[in-house]
Amino acid sequence: MRHLLDIVDLSTEEIDELLDTADDIIANPDKYRDVCKYKKLATLFFEPSTRTRLSFESAMLSLGGSVLGFSDSKNSSASKGESVADTIRVVSCYSDIIAMRHPKEGAPLVASMKSGVPIINAGDGGHNHPTQTLTDLLTIRREKGRLNNLTVGFCGDLKFGRTVHSLISALSRYENINIVLISPDELKLPSYIKKDVLVKNNIAYEETEDLCAVMSKLDILYMTRVQQERFFNEADYIRLKDSYILDKEKMEYAKEDMCILHPLPRVNEISTEIDDDPRACYFKQVANGKNVRMALIMKLLEVQA
Repeated sequence: MRHLLDIVDLSTEEIDELLDTADDIIANPDKYRDVCKYKKLATLFFEPSTRTRLSFESAMLSLGGSVLGFSDSKNSSASKGESVADTIRVVSCYSDIIAMRHPKEGAPLVASMKSGVPIINAGDGGHNHPTQTLTDLLTIRREKGRLNNLTVGFCGDLKFGRTVHSLISALSRYENINIVLISPDELKLPSYIKKDVLVKNNIAYEETEDLCAVMSKLDILYMTRVQQERFFNEADYIRLKDSYILDKEKMEYAKEDMCILHPLPRVNEISTEIDDDPRACYFKQVANGKNVRMALIMKLLEVQA
């Protein structure tokens, strides 16, 4: 039995295989319609989510399976003080696979130790979000045709952004990747990620606070929102929340084939005037997310079309 807690749980070959399967799902959806018939996915979301939870549910339904679970810890026995370990022990009796989101880092790891079925980390605090990373990789590969020889800019909240942390870890395993880190000083990428991922893997990177100054060199621009829920001080959030807003004026500095990604939800960091720009790929990401999660569910349940 395998779990997916961190993107590094998957080899590069396994990632490529999942992306290949997702591509085939997109091309031949009917082929996969009943591969998880009679299988049940439990979505345990101790933290609010729209895209990720519904993406998992849509993925399982598209595979012919069924879903159960909760979308808020207030609607579960966690509100009575039940531990994560006990919740997982119970729910694994009712399901074949569990997708779990939790505000505490490491909670999915605890769950994996107690579960009788595969656990998928659907986001744990500011730590990891591996299925969003698979979504991002699929989008990049479908738009650019490759996962190597790319200059990728990450803009906004790089300190608390779990999607940023996971994607940097994944990209560091491909050849000739250059990373540009764009953020205010207070929201810089944590030093341990720079040391353990970028430096360790000899990934070229630079840090700047000026988005326009580096825009012309980017193949991918990964925008993030400044997340209010990760701040302990509301004054700091208010001061930093509008640090970077992507608009038509800034897009004039970009390559004609640059791709704009965003894990969503956005607040105002990408102007709606950008939505019709052919370089805007963030809604394509949403569709890709369902398909790559279908591929992952199949892999962990060991079923084939």
